[in-house]
Amino acid sequence: MTTELNISGMSCGHCVKAVEGALKGVPGVQGVQVDLAGGKATVQGEAEQGALIAAVTEEGYGATVAAGQ
Repeated sequence: MTTELNISGMSCGHCVKAVEGALKGVPGVQGVQVDLAGGKATVQGEAEQGALIAAVTEEGYGATVAAGQ
């Protein structure tokens, strides 16, 4: 399963690493790709969407599930 998230508040490579690390820490996540320019994160695995959003917001960034998910 693939989940796309819209991420707000990222401005640099450090932000990307923080969001990537937070998402990889969620149980069920198998892979993460974060796009700084597009403000998106693509997550592979069986993680709950609510858990993914919570992990990102705990790092201080905004997260919503992309339209059509």
